[in-house]
Amino acid sequence: MRAQRPNSREKILAAAADVARESGPGSLSLDAVASRAGVSKGGLLYNFPTKAKLMQGLVEDYLRDFEQALETANSNDDGKNPLAVYIRLSADDCEEKRPSASWIFSAIAEDPDFMTPIKTFKRQLFERLKGETSDLKSLLVCYLAIEGLRSMNLFDSDVLSKDERELLVASLLEIASSPDAHQASRTQS
Repeated sequence: MRAQRPNSREKILAAAADVARESGPGSLSLDAVASRAGVSKGGLLYNFPTKAKLMQGLVEDYLRDFEQALETANSNDDGKNPLAVYIRLSADDCEEKRPSASWIFSAIAEDPDFMTPIKTFKRQLFERLKGETSDLKSLLVCYLAIEGLRSMNLFDSDVLSKDERELLVASLLEIASSPDAHQASRTQS
């Protein structure tokens, strides 16, 4: 069976994410993205008529990828502890050398309305976790700590050592694994 070839839109989004990671989000140029994707600038503009539309596509693609990774990880965990799955997946995402979402900052700077899908996604994710976690206090502590790690990573302001991050994640997983925290996910299964 042949592997499916990515369409030009997918190639452009992958190239744009690579360029933003390598050069910094402020250095994202349409010419560099077109060159990396192996498409003409006209081909890029056909898919994304403006840099703002390209950035919007990156934001949407990042959120879709995270949601898909979360679904896969939850399936692999048999839905036993969605909060722990969210913690592990988010912590792993924050351990990358450069923030995987560093280009989001550039997108927000380009157009503050890009925060709308991010806010919506985070709100829906929180509501979903709230429905799967019976202990709101545990959820709040874990969710806000992970979002704090994400923010430090995004703004390149991480003040924690590797050992401190590992201790934090282990502590959050301990909280998420307490009987009270994941009782709802067990009773819903």
